Amino acid sequence: MISLAQMAMAAGFVLILIGFYGALTQRNLLRMIVAFSLANTGVHIVLVAVGHMRGRTAPILDAAVPVADALTRVIDPVPQALVLTAIVIGLGVTALMLAYALKLHARKHTLDIAKMTELKW
Repeated sequence: MISLAQMAMAAGFVLILIGFYGALTQRNLLRMIVAFSLANTGVHIVLVAVGHMRGRTAPILDAAVPVADALTRVIDPVPQALVLTAIVIGLGVTALMLAYALKLHARKHTLDIAKMTELKW
C-alpha cells in the first residue's frame, strides 16, 4: 500500500517534471515563469515528503510529548524550516522574474523570447 508521503513525493516529482517541460518548451516569458514556479512548488512538496516520518508528532514539547521521549516521538523540524526558507526565496525570485518580464515587455512590446535577438551570435 502506498503511503501519504510516497504519494506526496510522486506528486512533487510530477510537478517538477511538468514545470521543467513547460520552461523548456514555451516561448512566452510569462508561461516560462509560471512553469518555474510550478517546478519550485514541486521541490517544496518533495522536501516536505522527505522529512515526513510515520507515527510521529509535531516538534512541540509539552505535556503530550515529554522531553525524555522527544527523540523518538517528534519529527525533525529542519526540513520544514528549509521549505519555509525556500518558499520565501522562491517568492523573491518569481517577483524578480516578473519585474524583468514587465521591463522587457515595456521595451520590446513582446514577451516572445524568439523575438529578443540582440545577444544572439
